[in-house]
Amino acid sequence: MGRRTITVHHVRAVLAGAARGGIDTVPLLQEAQIPPLLLGDDRARITPAQFARLFRALYRTTQDEFLGLSAVPSRPGTFAMMCCASLGCRDLGAAVERAATFYGLFPGGPELALEVTGAEARFTVQNDFTRDEERFLTECVLAIWHRLSSWLIGRRIPLAYAAFAYPPPPHEAEYEILFDCPVRFGADRTGAAFDAHWLAAPLVRDEAALDAMLRRAPFDLLSRPEYGTTVAEQVRRALARQLRTSPRLPALAEVAARLAVSPATLRRRLQQEGTSFQQLKDHVRRDAAIAGLAESGEPIADLAARLGFSEDTAFHRAFRRWTGTTPGAYRIASGSRARDGCCRGLLINQVRASCLDPRRACRTAIPTLLRGSTSRS
Repeated sequence: MGRRTITVHHVRAVLAGAARGGIDTVPLLQEAQIPPLLLGDDRARITPAQFARLFRALYRTTQDEFLGLSAVPSRPGTFAMMCCASLGCRDLGAAVERAATFYGLFPGGPELALEVTGAEARFTVQNDFTRDEERFLTECVLAIWHRLSSWLIGRRIPLAYAAFAYPPPPHEAEYEILFDCPVRFGADRTGAAFDAHWLAAPLVRDEAALDAMLRRAPFDLLSRPEYGTTVAEQVRRALARQLRTSPRLPALAEVAARLAVSPATLRRRLQQEGTSFQQLKDHVRRDAAIAGLAESGEPIADLAARLGFSEDTAFHRAFRRWTGTTPGAYRIASGSRARDGCCRGLLINQVRASCLDPRRACRTAIPTLLRGSTSRS
């Protein structure tokens, strides 16, 4: 329940290469139990489990570690061989250099570089993938590099900042969560900066640990770890923990007391981090609601009560505000109830017919979905 949900932007972005390659993406979404209609609403979100299933389905279908987002595919096993090549290095700096050299051998792959200026080291992705219009692959390379480097030395490497060589996208708020550091847009190149002393850290992993990690890769390296390094993360963790056992979320003063600060100080620190206590409460409830609808058959009325809503109507209003759709519509479209199969089939055909314009598909099909789900939601 406590895990963060994922913006629908990442769903559209990860599917883009397969769609351009002529692959029907609707069956992939069905396999991942992601409602295809959600792709038409920028407010929509999915669970990490749904995204992991989609990633694995895409990997199996494309047989390309770049998922069709580069002009030249990367054969399965390339990432594993890069990891093997880097594992025997004396320290992290040598391992990063070797990884950059390794991928430089493959045309169309990421052009990686490690730059050191004084006490600051910077890992950069210097090329733009020609088919990666949403920059998803570029951002994945940067995130995976950071998580892999931290895994190799057995310690999290704090990033000073992450910089991106393009204007801020509509979902820019996701970036600080993904990289756990300040972010900059409009930079000269895409990269992440950290203290150069980490480059001297010895590698602590062996081949057995590498084999275990690769069985879970790459999604485990892409998933957002909650380090608890920000006040917002600490508050969110406290709220999510409470929601597992009680529908009543603690008040700001209660959480402040747990963190040994005054309510005013907590409110100010959250504001400095670009959020608020109410926003965090909404996000925790939203993520728990999406997980409950997508991954269980719990009645919607029971789910609403478990999340602290005194009336079903209040839950419906909140869920529509969070995601752009109703709880019943989300559950039916996600395929969690078999008796709605005929309705889903009609909707999927509408989405497939309009797959080049998911927002248009959303506008034409959602009324049908809502009419069919009114009595069941």
